[in-house]
Amino acid sequence: MRHIKHSTLIVHFCGWLPLAWLAAGILIDGIERLGANPAETLSHYSGQWAFRFLLATLLMSPIRQLLNWRWPLQVRRALGLYCFAWATAHLLIYWLLDLSLAFTLLFEDLAKRPYILVGTLAWLCLLPLAITSTRGWQRRLRRRWTKLHRLIYPAVILVSVHFFMQPKTFDIEPWIYATIAASLLMLRLPPVNRQLRRLRPGR
Repeated sequence: MRHIKHSTLIVHFCGWLPLAWLAAGILIDGIERLGANPAETLSHYSGQWAFRFLLATLLMSPIRQLLNWRWPLQVRRALGLYCFAWATAHLLIYWLLDLSLAFTLLFEDLAKRPYILVGTLAWLCLLPLAITSTRGWQRRLRRRWTKLHRLIYPAVILVSVHFFMQPKTFDIEPWIYATIAASLLMLRLPPVNRQLRRLRPGR
């Protein structure tokens, strides 16, 4: 129980640390900390952290299966919610700073810019997961809850594609994130999953 409590505290610390770090940088250096294009900087920063928390969420089940620890499943919900919070911030930054909350411009971008559509679809995959993340919803949905939460798999694929489709020159960063995402998805394959279970301590 103590390990679970400590792990939860660490997750919440990590969840708020990026925001605190960003705020501290702006307080110390001013708005210049965000560079020549603050909207782009904030969008990239929030998107990065959403992806990182998404990957961390996916990592919890393999850790549980490999090491037979309880705490990864206890902190998975918090990691998922931090992922959704940063993903929502990413979407709102784009909608507020780039489009001034204009619905018409949003729909035009969805039609004209495929990477915006892919990113929005990824957020829509995460939305029901965040809404139904509580134990109450888990009890109500029962087996359907597990099926619903498999939306995390298309979400991570869509996020990876969204990152690759950004209109910029070659960057190694999307390749690193995509490789990690692909590796975590491969751990879900039945043969690999069975092998992880065999490697558990005490077997």
